[in-house]
Amino acid sequence: MLYLMSLCGNLTIATTIWVENKLHTPMYFFLGNLSVLDICYSSVTVPKLLVSLTGGSSEISYRGCMAQLYFYVSCCSTECLLLSVMGFDRYVAICNPMHYTTIMNKQKCVQLATGLWLTGFLTSIIHTIFTARLPYCKSHEISHFFCDLPPMLKLACSDTFLNKLLILTAGGFLGLSSFFLTLVSYIQIISAILKIHTKVGRSRAFSTCASHLIVVLIFFGSISFMYMRPTSNYSLEQDQLVSLLYAVVTPALNPIIYSLRNKEMKNAMKRTINKIYYSKVYMANM
Repeated sequence: MLYLMSLCGNLTIATTIWVENKLHTPMYFFLGNLSVLDICYSSVTVPKLLVSLTGGSSEISYRGCMAQLYFYVSCCSTECLLLSVMGFDRYVAICNPMHYTTIMNKQKCVQLATGLWLTGFLTSIIHTIFTARLPYCKSHEISHFFCDLPPMLKLACSDTFLNKLLILTAGGFLGLSSFFLTLVSYIQIISAILKIHTKVGRSRAFSTCASHLIVVLIFFGSISFMYMRPTSNYSLEQDQLVSLLYAVVTPALNPIIYSLRNKEMKNAMKRTINKIYYSKVYMANM
Protein backbone atom coordinates (compact mmCIF):
# COMPACT_ATOMS: atom_id res chain seq x y z
CA MET A 1 0.00 0.00 0.00
CA LEU A 2 2.83 2.40 0.83
CA TYR A 3 4.55 1.62 -2.46
CA LEU A 4 1.32 2.24 -4.40
CA MET A 5 0.84 5.50 -2.48
CA SER A 6 4.37 6.53 -3.38
CA LEU A 7 3.98 5.70 -7.08
CA CYS A 8 0.52 7.22 -7.52
CA GLY A 9 1.13 10.30 -5.37
CA ASN A 10 4.52 11.23 -6.81
CA LEU A 11 3.45 10.44 -10.37
CA THR A 12 0.38 12.66 -9.95
CA ILE A 13 2.49 15.55 -8.63
CA ALA A 14 5.10 15.19 -11.40
CA THR A 15 2.38 15.01 -14.09
CA THR A 16 0.50 17.98 -12.61
CA ILE A 17 3.62 20.15 -12.58
CA TRP A 18 4.39 19.10 -16.17
CA VAL A 19 0.85 19.84 -17.43
CA GLU A 20 -0.10 22.97 -15.47
CA ASN A 21 1.55 26.12 -16.82
CA LYS A 22 0.84 27.97 -13.54
CA LEU A 23 3.20 25.57 -11.77
CA HIS A 24 6.14 26.24 -14.09
CA THR A 25 8.04 28.05 -11.32
CA PRO A 26 11.35 27.18 -9.59
CA MET A 27 9.64 25.86 -6.45
CA TYR A 28 7.44 23.41 -8.35
CA PHE A 29 10.25 22.56 -10.78
CA PHE A 30 12.34 21.23 -7.89
CA LEU A 31 9.29 19.59 -6.32
CA GLY A 32 8.78 17.75 -9.61
CA ASN A 33 12.39 16.58 -9.42
CA LEU A 34 11.78 15.36 -5.87
CA SER A 35 8.70 13.41 -6.97
CA VAL A 36 10.63 11.68 -9.78
CA LEU A 37 13.47 10.96 -7.34
CA ASP A 38 11.07 9.46 -4.78
CA ILE A 39 9.64 7.13 -7.44
CA CYS A 40 13.18 5.95 -8.23
CA TYR A 41 14.05 5.79 -4.53
CA SER A 42 11.25 3.42 -3.56
CA SER A 43 11.44 1.42 -6.81
CA VAL A 44 15.08 0.50 -6.15
CA THR A 45 14.29 -1.39 -2.94
CA VAL A 46 10.56 -2.10 -2.51
CA PRO A 47 9.80 -4.43 -5.49
CA LYS A 48 12.44 -6.94 -4.37
CA LEU A 49 11.17 -6.66 -0.80
CA LEU A 50 7.60 -7.35 -1.94
CA VAL A 51 8.74 -10.46 -3.83
CA SER A 52 10.34 -11.81 -0.64
CA LEU A 53 7.33 -10.93 1.55
CA THR A 54 4.88 -12.67 -0.80
CA GLY A 55 6.76 -15.97 -0.67
CA GLY A 56 9.07 -15.45 -3.63
CA SER A 57 12.82 -15.87 -3.71
CA SER A 58 14.78 -13.75 -1.26
CA GLU A 59 17.98 -14.26 -3.24
CA ILE A 60 19.69 -11.56 -5.26
CA SER A 61 22.62 -11.96 -7.62
CA TYR A 62 25.95 -10.32 -6.87
CA ARG A 63 25.60 -7.99 -9.85
CA GLY A 64 22.00 -7.27 -8.92
CA CYS A 65 23.09 -6.43 -5.38
CA MET A 66 25.78 -4.03 -6.59
CA ALA A 67 23.32 -2.41 -9.01
CA GLN A 68 20.79 -1.95 -6.20
CA LEU A 69 23.50 -0.48 -3.98
CA TYR A 70 24.60 1.93 -6.71
CA PHE A 71 21.13 3.27 -7.51
CA TYR A 72 20.12 3.45 -3.85
CA VAL A 73 23.18 5.50 -2.83
CA SER A 74 22.71 7.64 -5.96
CA CYS A 75 19.13 8.49 -4.99
CA CYS A 76 20.13 9.12 -1.37
CA SER A 77 22.99 11.48 -2.34
CA THR A 78 20.85 13.30 -4.90
CA GLU A 79 18.04 13.86 -2.41
CA CYS A 80 20.47 15.39 0.11
CA LEU A 81 21.51 17.97 -2.48
CA LEU A 82 17.99 18.51 -3.82
CA LEU A 83 16.52 19.28 -0.39
CA SER A 84 19.24 21.88 0.23
CA VAL A 85 18.58 23.51 -3.17
CA MET A 86 14.85 23.59 -2.38
CA GLY A 87 15.69 25.29 0.92
CA PHE A 88 17.83 27.85 -0.90
CA ASP A 89 14.97 28.50 -3.33
CA ARG A 90 12.62 29.28 -0.42
CA TYR A 91 15.29 31.52 1.14
CA VAL A 92 15.59 33.61 -2.03
CA ALA A 93 11.79 33.77 -2.47
CA ILE A 94 11.14 35.00 1.09
CA CYS A 95 14.29 36.96 1.95
CA ASN A 96 15.07 38.46 -1.47
CA PRO A 97 11.77 38.48 -3.41
CA MET A 98 12.68 41.46 -5.63
CA HIS A 99 15.54 39.51 -7.24
CA TYR A 100 13.93 36.06 -7.09
CA THR A 101 13.16 35.75 -10.81
CA THR A 102 16.66 36.95 -11.67
CA ILE A 103 18.52 34.62 -9.30
CA MET A 104 16.30 31.56 -9.81
CA ASN A 105 15.79 31.88 -13.55
CA LYS A 106 14.98 28.92 -15.78
CA GLN A 107 18.57 28.40 -16.93
CA LYS A 108 19.90 28.47 -13.34
CA CYS A 109 17.27 25.98 -12.18
CA VAL A 110 18.11 23.53 -14.99
CA GLN A 111 21.83 23.87 -14.20
CA LEU A 112 21.25 23.24 -10.48
CA ALA A 113 19.04 20.22 -11.18
CA THR A 114 21.52 18.74 -13.67
CA GLY A 115 24.43 19.34 -11.32
CA LEU A 116 22.84 17.71 -8.29
CA TRP A 117 21.68 14.64 -10.25
CA LEU A 118 25.16 14.19 -11.76
CA THR A 119 26.89 14.70 -8.40
CA GLY A 120 24.67 12.17 -6.70
CA PHE A 121 25.16 9.49 -9.32
CA LEU A 122 28.92 10.10 -9.67
CA THR A 123 29.44 9.97 -5.89
CA SER A 124 27.70 6.60 -5.79
CA ILE A 125 30.22 5.16 -8.27
CA ILE A 126 33.00 5.60 -5.69
CA HIS A 127 31.06 3.81 -2.93
CA THR A 128 30.04 0.99 -5.27
CA ILE A 129 33.57 0.40 -6.59
CA PHE A 130 35.09 0.30 -3.09
CA THR A 131 32.34 -2.07 -1.90
CA ALA A 132 32.64 -4.35 -4.94
CA ARG A 133 36.40 -4.76 -4.47
CA LEU A 134 35.93 -6.37 -1.03
CA PRO A 135 36.15 -10.17 -0.72
CA TYR A 136 33.00 -11.75 0.72
CA CYS A 137 34.04 -15.09 2.21
CA LYS A 138 31.75 -15.03 5.24
CA SER A 139 28.01 -15.68 5.21
CA HIS A 140 26.26 -14.50 2.06
CA GLU A 141 23.09 -13.68 3.97
CA ILE A 142 22.49 -9.92 4.17
CA SER A 143 20.73 -8.99 7.39
CA HIS A 144 18.73 -6.29 5.65
CA PHE A 145 15.91 -5.99 3.13
CA PHE A 146 18.19 -4.49 0.46
CA CYS A 147 21.89 -4.09 -0.34
CA ASP A 148 23.08 -1.14 1.74
CA LEU A 149 26.60 -0.14 2.74
CA PRO A 150 26.69 -1.05 6.49
CA PRO A 151 25.27 -4.60 6.15
CA MET A 152 27.48 -5.25 3.11
CA LEU A 153 30.59 -4.25 5.05
CA LYS A 154 29.56 -6.66 7.81
CA LEU A 155 29.94 -9.56 5.34
CA ALA A 156 33.43 -8.61 4.15
CA CYS A 157 36.34 -10.71 5.38
CA SER A 158 39.02 -8.04 4.88
CA ASP A 159 39.73 -4.67 6.45
CA THR A 160 36.88 -2.24 5.74
CA PHE A 161 38.48 0.82 7.36
CA LEU A 162 38.82 2.61 4.01
CA ASN A 163 35.16 1.98 3.18
CA LYS A 164 34.00 3.26 6.56
CA LEU A 165 36.24 6.31 6.19
CA LEU A 166 34.73 6.94 2.76
CA ILE A 167 31.20 6.78 4.19
CA LEU A 168 32.08 9.31 6.90
CA THR A 169 34.01 11.68 4.61
CA ALA A 170 32.26 11.59 1.23
CA GLY A 171 28.85 10.83 2.69
CA GLY A 172 29.42 13.20 5.58
CA PHE A 173 30.50 15.99 3.25
CA LEU A 174 27.36 15.66 1.14
CA GLY A 175 25.03 15.17 4.08
CA LEU A 176 26.48 17.76 6.45
CA SER A 177 27.09 20.44 3.80
CA SER A 178 23.54 19.97 2.47
CA PHE A 179 22.07 20.06 5.97
CA PHE A 180 24.18 23.11 6.92
CA LEU A 181 23.06 25.00 3.81
CA THR A 182 19.43 24.09 4.55
CA LEU A 183 19.83 25.11 8.20
CA VAL A 184 21.32 28.50 7.30
CA SER A 185 18.54 29.06 4.74
CA TYR A 186 15.84 28.38 7.32
CA ILE A 187 17.46 30.53 10.00
CA GLN A 188 17.32 33.42 7.52
CA ILE A 189 13.75 32.48 6.48
CA ILE A 190 12.44 32.34 10.07
CA SER A 191 14.17 35.63 10.85
CA ALA A 192 12.51 37.25 7.82
CA ILE A 193 9.08 35.78 8.66
CA LEU A 194 9.21 37.12 12.24
CA LYS A 195 9.77 40.63 10.83
CA ILE A 196 6.48 40.49 8.89
CA HIS A 197 3.96 42.61 10.80
CA THR A 198 0.69 40.99 9.74
CA LYS A 199 -0.41 37.59 11.00
CA VAL A 200 -1.78 36.68 7.56
CA GLY A 201 1.55 37.56 5.93
CA ARG A 202 3.52 35.45 8.42
CA SER A 203 1.14 32.52 7.97
CA ARG A 204 1.33 32.72 4.17
CA ALA A 205 5.14 32.93 4.17
CA PHE A 206 5.50 30.03 6.60
CA SER A 207 3.06 27.82 4.68
CA THR A 208 5.29 27.95 1.59
CA CYS A 209 8.19 26.31 3.43
CA ALA A 210 6.58 24.30 6.27
CA SER A 211 6.11 21.21 4.11
CA HIS A 212 9.72 21.25 2.97
CA LEU A 213 10.94 21.71 6.55
CA ILE A 214 9.04 18.60 7.70
CA VAL A 215 10.55 16.51 4.88
CA VAL A 216 14.04 17.84 5.66
CA LEU A 217 13.79 16.91 9.34
CA ILE A 218 12.57 13.37 8.58
CA PHE A 219 15.15 12.72 5.86
CA PHE A 220 18.27 14.20 7.44
CA GLY A 221 17.35 12.80 10.87
CA SER A 222 17.13 9.23 9.58
CA ILE A 223 20.18 9.57 7.31
CA SER A 224 22.32 10.94 10.18
CA PHE A 225 21.25 8.04 12.38
CA MET A 226 22.17 5.53 9.68
CA TYR A 227 25.55 6.76 8.44
CA MET A 228 26.99 9.42 10.76
CA ARG A 229 27.22 7.50 14.04
CA PRO A 230 30.25 5.39 15.11
CA THR A 231 30.37 2.00 13.40
CA SER A 232 30.59 0.29 16.81
CA ASN A 233 27.02 1.43 17.49
CA TYR A 234 25.53 -0.19 14.38
CA SER A 235 22.46 -2.30 15.08
CA LEU A 236 21.14 -4.06 11.99
CA GLU A 237 17.66 -4.39 13.53
CA GLN A 238 17.44 -0.64 14.20
CA ASP A 239 18.93 0.09 10.78
CA GLN A 240 16.18 -1.92 9.09
CA LEU A 241 13.47 0.11 10.84
CA VAL A 242 15.13 3.43 10.03
CA SER A 243 15.78 2.36 6.42
CA LEU A 244 12.12 1.43 6.13
CA LEU A 245 11.25 4.97 7.24
CA TYR A 246 13.20 6.88 4.59
CA ALA A 247 13.22 4.27 1.78
CA VAL A 248 9.53 3.30 1.92
CA VAL A 249 7.48 5.54 4.24
CA THR A 250 8.92 8.97 3.39
CA PRO A 251 8.43 8.71 -0.42
CA ALA A 252 4.80 7.77 0.26
CA LEU A 253 4.27 10.65 2.69
CA ASN A 254 5.98 13.37 0.63
CA PRO A 255 3.03 13.86 -1.80
CA ILE A 256 0.66 14.16 1.17
CA ILE A 257 2.92 16.58 3.03
CA TYR A 258 3.47 18.81 0.01
CA SER A 259 -0.17 18.90 -1.10
CA LEU A 260 -1.87 19.07 2.33
CA ARG A 261 -1.05 22.74 3.04
CA ASN A 262 -0.77 23.85 -0.58
CA LYS A 263 -4.10 24.95 -2.06
CA GLU A 264 -2.50 25.80 -5.41
CA MET A 265 -1.13 22.28 -5.73
CA LYS A 266 -4.38 20.65 -4.63
CA ASN A 267 -6.44 22.65 -7.15
CA ALA A 268 -3.94 21.92 -9.93
CA MET A 269 -4.01 18.20 -9.11
CA LYS A 270 -7.81 18.18 -9.27
CA ARG A 271 -7.73 19.88 -12.69
CA THR A 272 -5.13 17.42 -13.99
CA ILE A 273 -7.05 14.37 -12.74
CA ASN A 274 -10.25 15.74 -14.29
CA LYS A 275 -8.48 16.31 -17.63
CA ILE A 276 -7.16 12.74 -17.65
CA TYR A 277 -10.55 11.30 -16.62
CA TYR A 278 -12.60 13.22 -19.19
CA SER A 279 -10.08 12.50 -21.95
CA LYS A 280 -10.48 8.76 -21.24
CA VAL A 281 -14.28 9.10 -21.23
CA TYR A 282 -14.13 10.97 -24.55
CA MET A 283 -11.89 8.28 -26.08
CA ALA A 284 -14.21 5.54 -24.82
CA ASN A 285 -17.24 7.21 -26.41
CA MET A 286 -15.58 7.62 -29.81
